[in-house]
Amino acid sequence: MIGDRIRYITEKIDRAAVRSGRRLDDITLVAVSKTFPIEKIIDAYNSGLRIFGESRLQEAAGKIEHLKAFPDIKFHMIGHLQTNKIRMLKDYFNLVHSVDSVHLAKKMNDYFYSINRVQDILIQVNLVNEPQKYGIKIEEFDEMMEKMKSFPNLRVRGLMFIPPFYDDPEMNRGNFRRMKVLFDETKKKYKEFKEFDILSMGMSDDFEIAIEEGANMVRIGSAIFGERV
Repeated sequence: MIGDRIRYITEKIDRAAVRSGRRLDDITLVAVSKTFPIEKIIDAYNSGLRIFGESRLQEAAGKIEHLKAFPDIKFHMIGHLQTNKIRMLKDYFNLVHSVDSVHLAKKMNDYFYSINRVQDILIQVNLVNEPQKYGIKIEEFDEMMEKMKSFPNLRVRGLMFIPPFYDDPEMNRGNFRRMKVLFDETKKKYKEFKEFDILSMGMSDDFEIAIEEGANMVRIGSAIFGERV
């Protein structure tokens, strides 16, 4: 079942990539495995997936420890981070998607300095200033990017966006397009971030539109694993 879903999604990603002038290999699929059991992660792994997204640190830590026998499996932290739980990040995550404030970034940099490690991160952007969502607001974005220059133990790899919810995903096309513009402008303006190459946006309901508008990383959960209970 999971294998069939992955093949179906992969075909959709491939077609959306072609429509945007790219190839399937240009798009990274993160399987959002938060709340799903280890057995489903293993099923997805056996079907070819290698990158999994988690949002609850304690839950993720247990899964990651259990799955250390799979040497090429990778985990991304996609949920909101509280500063008092930063130490739980340890060396578990290849990429943290959800750095949403200068305060959090400083605390993370201090921690990763203390363990002599550089952590890849994305800046989470609250493009439309939704009060219920995390992310740096557009009017504070440049200030944050300037501050990021002083955090050598964080490697800024790109941007992450969670769009507003609409019954019709097409209504977010403009927001995805705006994020691609912001991504391109940021890459051009802040040349200090030499590996700035990831635009993470698009989930189960809207990943095709996100890819068409420039996403090169999508985060898909329920379309792979089924509905959460």
